[in-house]
Amino acid sequence: MNTLLQAFETYTIKTICILDATISSDVYVPLDLSKSNEDLIDIDITDHAVCQDYIDDVLQSKQGVVAYGGYLEQRNLYNDKEGFTSTSKPVRNIHLGIDFWCDAGTKVIVPLNGKVHSFKNNNTIGDYGPTIILEHVLNDITFYTLYGHLAIDSLSSLYVGKIFKAGDVLGTLGTPDINVNYAPHLHFQIIHDLEGNEGDYPGVCAEGQLSFYKENCPDPNVLLKLGVV
Repeated sequence: MNTLLQAFETYTIKTICILDATISSDVYVPLDLSKSNEDLIDIDITDHAVCQDYIDDVLQSKQGVVAYGGYLEQRNLYNDKEGFTSTSKPVRNIHLGIDFWCDAGTKVIVPLNGKVHSFKNNNTIGDYGPTIILEHVLNDITFYTLYGHLAIDSLSSLYVGKIFKAGDVLGTLGTPDINVNYAPHLHFQIIHDLEGNEGDYPGVCAEGQLSFYKENCPDPNVLLKLGVV
């Protein structure tokens, strides 16, 4: 895994903007949705409209267009979603990718050459909605990137093995009714071993699973370099 991280570090020294290429990295602003954020104590962040209002306030205060963050963030965002808070299983609330919050319909850009591994509409409430997984090879290492909460038409004309080049448009961001009840955003995650999954992979884990998932799903910003001077 360290070899994969080293490959990301040397892939480029420049920031990779994963949304519409016309949106400068200068207007990407950090967003804290962790349970330790005191600004969220009296906010029902599970309500997509309330969540959107909070994101809009952050963007306005920082003169931003895209709010991003969330890797290994422990969140209350999933408290109302049965698949995350089952009484028979450990609570899953630690986020394993980076979220990019922006307007529905915003283009999603492929950060490096790859091909379609699989795709699926994961339409259970709280899941990803339309999802694409790409397969990549970098420095002879195979790994995967997952793109969740897309618009449904992002899955049209796809097929396994379809080639995408760095900078190509992969799809667009979905609306809350399509992305299964979240404010519009992209969930972007890097995965070393898909463990046999197709079109889906856990994007949130329980605290007891963290050591495995932290290793299998490294920080996407090692590749993207947002906020790195």
